[in-house]
Amino acid sequence: MIAVDDMNDWIGCLGATPSAITPNIDRLAERGFNFTNAHTAGIFCAPSRAAIFSGQYASSTGCYRTAHYFVNRPELRPLQVSLQEGGYATFGGGKLFHHPEGHVDVRGWTEFFLRKPDQYRRAWSLDNWSEELPFPDPFPASIYNRTYNKGKDLGGGLFLEWGAVPDDREEDLADTIRANWAVSKLGEKHDQPFFLAVGFYTPHFPNYCPDKYFKLYEGRKIPLPPIKDDDLDDLPETIRRQKSNRRKAHHDRLVAIDAVDDAILGYLACMSYADALVGRILDALEKSPYAENTIVVFWSDHGYHHGEKGDWGKHTLWERTSNVPFIWAGPGIAKGAVSDVTVSLIDMYPTLFDLCGLPATPQKLEGKSLAETLKAPTSAADRDVFLPYMDPGGYAVINRDWRYIYYPNGGEELYDRRKDPNEWNNLLFQRPGVHQELIRKLKRAAPETFAPHERKLNRRKELIIEGTGFRWEPSATPPDEKRDSPRRPGKPRGS
Repeated sequence: MIAVDDMNDWIGCLGATPSAITPNIDRLAERGFNFTNAHTAGIFCAPSRAAIFSGQYASSTGCYRTAHYFVNRPELRPLQVSLQEGGYATFGGGKLFHHPEGHVDVRGWTEFFLRKPDQYRRAWSLDNWSEELPFPDPFPASIYNRTYNKGKDLGGGLFLEWGAVPDDREEDLADTIRANWAVSKLGEKHDQPFFLAVGFYTPHFPNYCPDKYFKLYEGRKIPLPPIKDDDLDDLPETIRRQKSNRRKAHHDRLVAIDAVDDAILGYLACMSYADALVGRILDALEKSPYAENTIVVFWSDHGYHHGEKGDWGKHTLWERTSNVPFIWAGPGIAKGAVSDVTVSLIDMYPTLFDLCGLPATPQKLEGKSLAETLKAPTSAADRDVFLPYMDPGGYAVINRDWRYIYYPNGGEELYDRRKDPNEWNNLLFQRPGVHQELIRKLKRAAPETFAPHERKLNRRKELIIEGTGFRWEPSATPPDEKRDSPRRPGKPRGS
């Protein structure tokens, strides 16, 4: 299993605009099954990963904004425990779960790799950009932050930061270290079936990577994503107001300093860096004794906006957030297959359940097994896929032809995905009474009831660190809900 973070559908084998240089991901698609109409199970990192590993949507677990299904719902058997109980040794590393302290589900791992001992002592935080790692010089690197945030603490996220680091420091980057660890595991002798999962942080901001990946795009004309200036005008009032404010805060500022293309270059360069890491692992697999009997699945936790609908980020129910790379390859999987049937990342758990012959789970797996589709691509029928919002009651339903969006306050959107792939024309804005029969049908894919929010845990008060391990002890009374302030000793530690 190879996971990447914030990678949208701009990989080469999906033929999108812009298109990143991704020869290794493309070769994986050529020898396997490429789902072109795959969608996330949660609209940012925490809920997406919670859904993937628990096999249940946020509407069941309450993990709309958090990843702690394993604290409040310990009866849910996560994917790695199912594999372990099915006879597999389990090796994990990098960003498979969310990255802050206390977010890794530690159950069921034979080994979980972190690149330095201090990460274990701080509740398995990932520290993707801690200060000992190579940073661009000068810092901040992007014209956006040099213009608007010079001298300010950028916080852990390093939002809209991009820049090159020296090529000779590539082996020192956190994601390179993780890729090399995965390569080393493939070089070992394994006496039992094994599950090897590695998660990369790139191309999540900051878009820092070796200079050679920026140079891949020198002399190339990079088309910008299609953007419509009045794209927000036909949205429900609340979401229109939110996105208008976000556009002013970020996209309009990028436009004002003529930096949209520069920001997109940084993202594409980091996609190519991620691709190179995937290539290391695929090369190691091909040279190993396990080349012929290993299933590979590649996915991104969600997509990312680069100015579409005025947004830079995720957290939306639109195509830019939901559509993700999703590629399978290996024994019993059709080679060179491409399908636009609608699927979801939540389908991963039930698919592996079937392919690996795992024992029954105590919870209902809410995805659909793709095992038969992977063997016989033409047998697959399209279906309506559900995607929950950040709050109970909100969701999207997606199929080949339509995207229906319902917000908790009652706002609605409907897009004809065939005629309007950019989702520029909300069919319910001018004529809200039209398509009611279609909407009733699409709504059947949504649950009748939604779990309430899982309570946000407080790291300062409820996270107990014991040696190299940790546990959560939720207090009887709700903790202080104030967010921890960003930390930045020298250069930012978190992300």
